[in-house]
Amino acid sequence: GMAARVSVLPSPRCLFDEPVQIRVAGLQPRQAVILRASLVDESGELFRSHALYRAGKSGELDLSRSPALGGSYLGVEPMGLLWALRSKTPYKRLAKRNVLTPFCVDLEVYEGHGDTGRLLGKCTNERWFLGEGVKRIPVREGRLRATLFLPPGPGPFPGLIDLYGSGGGLIEYRASLLASRGFVTLALAYMSFEDIPAMPETLELSYFEEAVNFLRKQQQVKDTGIGVLGLSKGGDLALSMATFLPGIKAAVSISGSSFNSFVPLKGDGFTIPVHPYDLGRMKISDESGIVDFSDVLDDHMDPATWGCRIPVERSLAKFLFLSGLDDMNWKSDLYCRDAVQRLQQHGREVQFYSYSGAGHLLEPPYLPLCKVSIHRVLGMLVHWGGQWREHAKAQEDAWRRIQAFFWQHL
Repeated sequence: GMAARVSVLPSPRCLFDEPVQIRVAGLQPRQAVILRASLVDESGELFRSHALYRAGKSGELDLSRSPALGGSYLGVEPMGLLWALRSKTPYKRLAKRNVLTPFCVDLEVYEGHGDTGRLLGKCTNERWFLGEGVKRIPVREGRLRATLFLPPGPGPFPGLIDLYGSGGGLIEYRASLLASRGFVTLALAYMSFEDIPAMPETLELSYFEEAVNFLRKQQQVKDTGIGVLGLSKGGDLALSMATFLPGIKAAVSISGSSFNSFVPLKGDGFTIPVHPYDLGRMKISDESGIVDFSDVLDDHMDPATWGCRIPVERSLAKFLFLSGLDDMNWKSDLYCRDAVQRLQQHGREVQFYSYSGAGHLLEPPYLPLCKVSIHRVLGMLVHWGGQWREHAKAQEDAWRRIQAFFWQHL
């Protein structure tokens, strides 16, 4: 048998956004060990992290109390082995495609602080994206390309629409986690999915209205109004929905902007044009070919661009804006401040949090930072920004705030 016992408390099975306590028992007093975590994603990509620890006097190790002495992170970080996971191949983003299966994180403890210590113990943490009894229902009704997640029980539950960014596709893992937390959530595709083109010539507000109407007629959904949550391009769409569509009570924009970006938005008798940009202002680093997009947009304070603004101040919805100060993709903090200022000038209720050291991709907690990855629509390596520890803390805080905000207003 193994010399040491590795345990994950309260249970080795949990939801992905849940913190756990990682403990090791049966070591020698003050023994030097390395803890290693590894996860293989659905495409076979390996993500790894490791940290050096020293056992206590009684041969025990508790990651919520013992500091890491080196490795992927330093200090007391109960969940460091998770948020510090890094792909062996560079520039890979950890994202869940199939929410019906868990990510399995293998935890191993090795003796010594060198590279060749023997394995002393191991266990597996199964991290799920779908809570007990949550239903996943593919939606292909009319034009809708979406997935509905229903919490167990009759409800009524608050209803949310969940939008990802311009990379497109139908991204389900945030919606499935929110449903596991008690929201009826509709993950909605609007670019680069099935029959929806990668770069549509226009986006139609009526498509998003169809999604709202579909969600409102679900019997488990409270009839007090709908919430909408968007990241990046999804952020400005969330603001547009809250501004132009009836029935949206609360909107969260993560790393977004309050003007219309990249694709014209066609409403009933009006079109919001695209905020002017110039791809000639992309900065491409020679050795790596990584693209920095942050300067491609024209100045959002120039009145010539104001026809592209979303008139959020007309909306009766409540707003929450979240941004990372180390966003290397989009000047999201600057753009958020512009929206917040306009809302405040009109006496609207708005919350705003910006996180130092956080990048563009503020995801559910314990998904590791992705600094650089391929943008699926542009096909280029894009710089997202962020510092490991700060970004991890920001994701935990943002996740709490998003849920509290929707519970408060829905």
